[in-house]
Amino acid sequence: MKTKEIAKGIYSVGVADWNVRNFHGYLTQKGTSYNAYLIIDEKITLIDTVKVQFTQELIDRISQVVSLEKIDYVVSNHVEMDHSGAMPELMKRLPNATVLTSQSGEKEHKLHFKPDWKFQVVKTGDSVSLGIRTLQFLMTPMVHWPDNMVTYCPEEKILFSNDAFGQHLASSHSFDDEPLDVIMEEAKKYYANIIMPYSSQVVGVMDAVKQLDIQMIAPSHGLIWKNNIPAILENYTKWAHGQVDKKAVIVYDSMYGSTEKIAYAIRNAFEAKDYAYKFFDLKHNHVSDIITDCLDAEYICVGSPTLNKNIMPTVAAFLTYLQGLITKTKKGILFGSYGWAQQNTKVMERYFEESGIELIDKYNVNFIPDDAALLAITAGVSSKI
Repeated sequence: MKTKEIAKGIYSVGVADWNVRNFHGYLTQKGTSYNAYLIIDEKITLIDTVKVQFTQELIDRISQVVSLEKIDYVVSNHVEMDHSGAMPELMKRLPNATVLTSQSGEKEHKLHFKPDWKFQVVKTGDSVSLGIRTLQFLMTPMVHWPDNMVTYCPEEKILFSNDAFGQHLASSHSFDDEPLDVIMEEAKKYYANIIMPYSSQVVGVMDAVKQLDIQMIAPSHGLIWKNNIPAILENYTKWAHGQVDKKAVIVYDSMYGSTEKIAYAIRNAFEAKDYAYKFFDLKHNHVSDIITDCLDAEYICVGSPTLNKNIMPTVAAFLTYLQGLITKTKKGILFGSYGWAQQNTKVMERYFEESGIELIDKYNVNFIPDDAALLAITAGVSSKI
């Protein structure tokens, strides 16, 4: 594919991965991209690389613009393998290149690849002159690895933002020209499934980013933000601060329909209170899609019958995934049905406790709920929300 110039002398040389559908447990129905950027200046600079299987495509794209041996710097904002996989093969062809990275980045590169490359460690406030342009560095540790940093070019007003503001979205476009609702939904899903547990760190990063004069945000995945920068900054601020909408997410699995009946009774309570809600049977919905809706929900309601002194495997998987991501700004309701052992809500309650979700009520019905029981559940939920 043709290398694309995103600003005068600055090229997008990354690759689209149209067919990837799973990113360590995160369902990527729209594929993704591994973005890398080439800056032509007195000091020629490559910002990030790509996943290992796309190494040759990256090399071919760079070679359309400049000979590889002329590259002076490789900025490594993040060592995760979807960013750095091409580094071992690429660095063999860059005899004059110095790797600019954080202190943790140097350590992680050495743990990953045992390289003999030349490193220059940078920290917040450091800058490197490329000639007519300058690169400035801001450390963003634990958004979402210890090594993370972002790179800013003040002359071009471009923020090379690493994973922040990214989307798992393959496209033939470079910029945010596709429908905004599609791009923003993918940005939201990316935040919910990758960035959400580090929201407290994101708050500090957002404060620093808002001090920069930005006309373009070039992330490591997805489309470059150019036309909708205020919208993505506004949403990141909302998500980072854990702001919620008047919204409930109801998630369950059911063996013979009893737990599902309770789920509908709970739904009726939220509907009567004019809450927006999302309703997910775990037999048919992927956890990474559900988590996207949990990001801005006020209530998370989870249901399972007892199964062998435990809960349904699908519910256990969801709660495990939720536990690793959720921030402590949520209220919750637990529900289910049981035969001879009321273990279901006890098991789920431990997950809520460890996740920091405030449990406001729980409902557990022996075998099959009748109409009176369902009406009582609806009334009980209505009285608590």
